[in-house]
Amino acid sequence: MKRALITGITGQDGSFLAELLLSKGYEVYGLIRRKSTLDYGKVEHLKNDIKFVTGDMTDFVSLVNAVKESKPDEVYNLAAQSFVAASFGQPVLTFSVNAMGCENLLEAIKQEKSDARFYQASTSELFGNTKERPQNEKTSFKPESPYAISKLAAHYITQNYRDGYGIFASTGILFNHESERRGKEFVTRKVTDGVAKIKLGKQEYIELGNLDARRDWGYSKEYVRAIWLILQQEKPDDFVIATGESHTVREFVELAFKYAGIDIVWQGTGVDEVAINTANNKVVVKINKQFFRPLDVNYLVGDSTKAFNTFGWKSEVSFEELVKLMVENDLKENC
Repeated sequence: MKRALITGITGQDGSFLAELLLSKGYEVYGLIRRKSTLDYGKVEHLKNDIKFVTGDMTDFVSLVNAVKESKPDEVYNLAAQSFVAASFGQPVLTFSVNAMGCENLLEAIKQEKSDARFYQASTSELFGNTKERPQNEKTSFKPESPYAISKLAAHYITQNYRDGYGIFASTGILFNHESERRGKEFVTRKVTDGVAKIKLGKQEYIELGNLDARRDWGYSKEYVRAIWLILQQEKPDDFVIATGESHTVREFVELAFKYAGIDIVWQGTGVDEVAINTANNKVVVKINKQFFRPLDVNYLVGDSTKAFNTFGWKSEVSFEELVKLMVENDLKENC
């Protein structure tokens, strides 16, 4: 029986990955921080199937102990301060968790279980506002936020442990991936949850920032399968995981309202732009300058040809299906 250690197990990707590994017969260990009240997050339904070990990405000793206890064949580092907007206000914390946390974990593996295979969750935010489209493994990096900078450092740290110490260390450069388990602080879930509440009369409007930012959005449950496949390869490597399609926040909003049965029309321009519910002439979307980043990434779209050619992975869930799935989930949750 294979043993896997997952950091960030209580989040969206961690929960889907834990389900996948358990279905494949793995013994799954999850790293959680010690709190006064134990919070299993998105793996509450799996808490009796997972062996939890306490630790913190900023505390090297605790990670050494976690590796000693779990003796993993595979380590999936999904832990992060992953909210891009928050990284501008907490850059030191973001770097400590994302970059130094990765270094701490790899060093713990090197010392205690050097034959373990290691996966680092990289991100499309590494590419920033590069002019190359679509972005693939050879595209130059241009990080535009403290979050992206911290993740780029972790990306290079992972490559360094692979090349310098012979650790089986791979990265997945995952483009945006969403689901019904996405945190509500992220724009996609903020939209679908807000739309559901508006439909049910529990909220009047949603406040958003840049509607014209373009992202390559996929389904998290599919993406964790790619994560697993990356560690099953003969050699460690770096892989872009993406749908190959790019859509604006505006498109996401329009589809979300459509699937909730609400017709909207846009009025105004810039920060004065609003969306109006045509049925009752009420404003359902407002623009708030507070939600604009100091530096924003305008256009991301990924090319996952290498992943398809290497291990046959491609996205199956369409953008429209993803938005519909999330809206339907939030309508049920808010009833």
